Amino acid sequence: MADHESPGGAAARRTGLRRIKSVEQSIADTDEPDSKLRKDLTAWDLTVFGVAVVVGAGIFTLTARTAGNVAGPSVSLAFVLAAIACGLAALCYAEFASTVPVAGSAYTFSYATFGEFVAWIIGWDLILEFALAASVVAKGWSLYLADVIGAESTVVQIGGVDFDWGAVLLIAALTSLLVTGTKLSSRVSAAITAIKVFVVLLVIVVGAFYITGSNYSPYIPPSQPGETGEGIHQSLFSFLTGAGGSTFGWYGLLAAASLVFFAFIGFDVVATTAEETKNPQKALPRGILGSLAIVTVLYVAVTLVLTGMVNYTELSGEDSTLATAFEFHGITWAQWVINLGALAGLTTVVMVMLLGQTRVAFAMSRDGLLPTPLAHTGKRGTPVRITLIVGVISGTLAAFFPMGTLEEMVNIGTLFAFVLVCIGVVVLRRTRPDLERGFRVPWVPLIPILAVLACLWLMLNLSVETWIRFVVWMAIGVVVYFAYGRRHSLVGKRQRPQPGVESEALDHLGGPDEPRHRGK
Repeated sequence: MADHESPGGAAARRTGLRRIKSVEQSIADTDEPDSKLRKDLTAWDLTVFGVAVVVGAGIFTLTARTAGNVAGPSVSLAFVLAAIACGLAALCYAEFASTVPVAGSAYTFSYATFGEFVAWIIGWDLILEFALAASVVAKGWSLYLADVIGAESTVVQIGGVDFDWGAVLLIAALTSLLVTGTKLSSRVSAAITAIKVFVVLLVIVVGAFYITGSNYSPYIPPSQPGETGEGIHQSLFSFLTGAGGSTFGWYGLLAAASLVFFAFIGFDVVATTAEETKNPQKALPRGILGSLAIVTVLYVAVTLVLTGMVNYTELSGEDSTLATAFEFHGITWAQWVINLGALAGLTTVVMVMLLGQTRVAFAMSRDGLLPTPLAHTGKRGTPVRITLIVGVISGTLAAFFPMGTLEEMVNIGTLFAFVLVCIGVVVLRRTRPDLERGFRVPWVPLIPILAVLACLWLMLNLSVETWIRFVVWMAIGVVVYFAYGRRHSLVGKRQRPQPGVESEALDHLGGPDEPRHRGK
């Protein structure tokens, strides 16, 4: 019973906030027959998932707007800076995922390092990120669908309420696909991803013939006064420092890096599939880092071609897309091709976001922080119940609610997860140096510290309004935790002394969790 009476163990049972679920216990739980996921995925599957979720409509729209309104030709450098920030975080994700090959991504990692309360907070945060992202992107998909079929929109009025049938159709189809199995989903994702990558490569190759070197000069245009929001609509950085807004110049380049970072969001979803990977120690690092490398090359190549085809001033305005540059040169078929690429791109983004959402919620349910029946997998080896629930919720949001500025909440949620994962690598290196790591981040703690600083800088560039909404969502999560999660936590039940139970039984209930407190 010495372990149970250690200061760390006693504090964990007394407050419930710092209960640690050990890596061994997390891995042991993956063998429970009723909640066991099928191991079907390879490094190639994971790379495809990563490319599928990152290469979305952003490459067709965000690149042009950022070049024309914020950074000019230096938008290509902005993508490199954003990729470096993502790469630093990706290294940390790769180490964690190869060390703790369990569904849940940052949620599971946090449970093993910071304790139950922080794990709940990050899980609640990821629920916001994935569910909202799937709904927002599905609405974007419906806009491209309307363009392709020649309709004004896919929104109809039912009883005076707007209903987006296009977004609902997409989410319903993808939810059904995910229910059938992750391997089939990866095959469909691979086929669709091949289409959109082909479209991107076609744009690069054709556009390269219309590049004029003078369009790259000046590479970093002179700084100009820019409009900035007031009150809660301005960035947190502007709010705290009183700095005025500006475009172009070096400040514009850094602002552009914060903006285009959002085009990389999603590679972390690869980590949520850790439990379904055949050889996670090798496949996960390859999938995470490989997908990030591929999309970085694609993004930089597209921006170089785009800003070489036309002067950046031709791309100013909110309606600029890749098609704008092609229309400038009379290449009229580009709009149709770009619409096709965007449709394909958004389809896989929604699918992988739904996959990430279900796996995080599945991990939380298996731990008892959400209702445990949701973690049932059955014969298919997929969490059917929670997949259907996520599909219904995401479909409802996409059908009836305009997302607008809520898109930024996806970004702040992602960055918050990045920060905790990067800190967690340092913590787990100190607390569990004995663990087998399929991949190790070099130069610890320097790399994780740089990753944290990069993510915090990007978070500072989000609006005060976004921060307020984020804090409100987190406050709701705290209420849900204390009202339900803390009392139903399976880790808490293992560690909670029970009347009439002998010490040997308590030791058995404690399982592999309790040795975590040894030596503290």
